[in-house]
Amino acid sequence: MIDRTTFWIVVAVLGLATYLIRFSFLGILGNHPLPLWLVRALRYTAVAVLPALVAPAVLWPPATGGSPDPVRLATVAVTLLAGIFSRNMIAAIAAGGVTFYLLPQLIG
Repeated sequence: MIDRTTFWIVVAVLGLATYLIRFSFLGILGNHPLPLWLVRALRYTAVAVLPALVAPAVLWPPATGGSPDPVRLATVAVTLLAGIFSRNMIAAIAAGGVTFYLLPQLIG
């Protein structure tokens, strides 16, 4: 456990750092158009963040001690295929949820 003073110093420094990062885009570049290549790249930010958040939980789940789990891998495959073929996020999530629920019961 860290002491209270160190904690508040870290909070203040991180708050200032995130403010400066946001200010660099909003304050400095706010009135100027962004280059086309940057606008194109920023479109994929959300698409890249979600797999980065989910991948560790799928490949090295804490529930299995960090070893890959066939149920989770199959769920990812079904979700990905449902998303590709249906082009519907809700259908992909539903297919993955059903797979994650039913596959352990089918396997035993």
